Amino acid sequence: MGELRADWRLRLRREDAHGPVCGAGVLVDQYTALTCAHVVRRPDAVMWLEFAENSGLEPVSARVLPGGWLPERENGEDVAVLRLDSPRPQARRALLETGLWGGMEVYATGYAEGFDDGMSLWGRIGGASGERVQLDAVTKSEVVRAGFSGAAVCTRPREGRPTRVVGLVVSWRGDLGELLPEDNRISFSYLIPMERIAELSPVIRELSSPQAWDHGFEERLTRWFDDPDGDPVKITVVPPGSGKDRSLRHLLHRVHVVHRGGASRPDLVDHALDQVTFPAGEYLAYWDWLRGAKPAPAQAADRAPVRPVTVLVDGLDEEPRPGPLIELLARLRVFGFRLLLVFRHEGGPGWTASRDRLLRPALLHHADTLLARLRSAEFSRAIRRDIVDSASLDSVTETADRHRAARHLIDGEQDPQRQLTRLRALIRALRADLRHHGDR
Repeated sequence: MGELRADWRLRLRREDAHGPVCGAGVLVDQYTALTCAHVVRRPDAVMWLEFAENSGLEPVSARVLPGGWLPERENGEDVAVLRLDSPRPQARRALLETGLWGGMEVYATGYAEGFDDGMSLWGRIGGASGERVQLDAVTKSEVVRAGFSGAAVCTRPREGRPTRVVGLVVSWRGDLGELLPEDNRISFSYLIPMERIAELSPVIRELSSPQAWDHGFEERLTRWFDDPDGDPVKITVVPPGSGKDRSLRHLLHRVHVVHRGGASRPDLVDHALDQVTFPAGEYLAYWDWLRGAKPAPAQAADRAPVRPVTVLVDGLDEEPRPGPLIELLARLRVFGFRLLLVFRHEGGPGWTASRDRLLRPALLHHADTLLARLRSAEFSRAIRRDIVDSASLDSVTETADRHRAARHLIDGEQDPQRQLTRLRALIRALRADLRHHGDR
């Protein structure tokens, strides 16, 4: 099955956060939403956007983006591109699809009178009607009605393939002109395709292009953020202005500390120390240590936060002197901070030093930690199964011992890249065995 709830489906109120529901909308990135111009009514209106299917997201006001007012005309335009007054990066945005064909099965969720929590209607793409496209419902009761304007027209949910938005509901029409679709002999819904909206709006054209986002990178990075057992140091290349770059920016809210290449290192020290609890009067001792001016305070490692703290260095290769920054990051690793190191160009300044001073030591330590956990898990399991005695003592941690032998061989590998490859393979195996023992 596809997703049951979607952050990107918006319920709209006009002028007032508590005003009546007036239509629907689509969140297309953390700053931008789409709806119909006739829902907004005026280009200077203030709209309130509610995340009807995720109560954990605060409603937000929005206004028409400059160049985003495309009112209804004979050629089929009826679009408003809205700019949120404050971004909502926590919300999952809609995936936009410009492909559309006759017979495609689609659905839309709107907020008709009496259905403020939403109702979904199904249909199939019919023929073109000017710049709009006819949406054929199975029955007249499934034709859209007031409250559906601006609603996303979505592809059929399928397991393993996320729903995509192919257009916006703009209107319905009945042959007798009656107020309700079912009171007419024939009724049809109409949508404006995403392809047409992209033609009208440069913003939507950019966000809906195949190169706009790097979905694979986004999914991998999201898994890394969600997994406390993920690699403690992650190095990635993100070319400026790429889809990967846009995906990274969409996930910046998941990071605790952001440092831009070339920015002040003392600022990084200050922001990092905001994440650490230490005894009163010792701030300067930690400050001087992180700057490299003095030795580490006693028991500095014991000050590691309970929950992992993530530091992003955005454009490490844009740092004029990467060496001191890398040494500072190595000291932050004493606190158990996770590091996301972004290079704008592969092999840029600081690449080799980051690998040797940050990535390899972190992965070696991580492998040792996982090994200790696996040995403990195996021993505990043997005790629970009552199989530990003097004869079996050497065999109850057999899997961990086998991995430990592989770990010792990695120490002897002279080629840094081959060592990293073998190290990552060992970590994957250890994680799999820990899952087998029910240890996350």
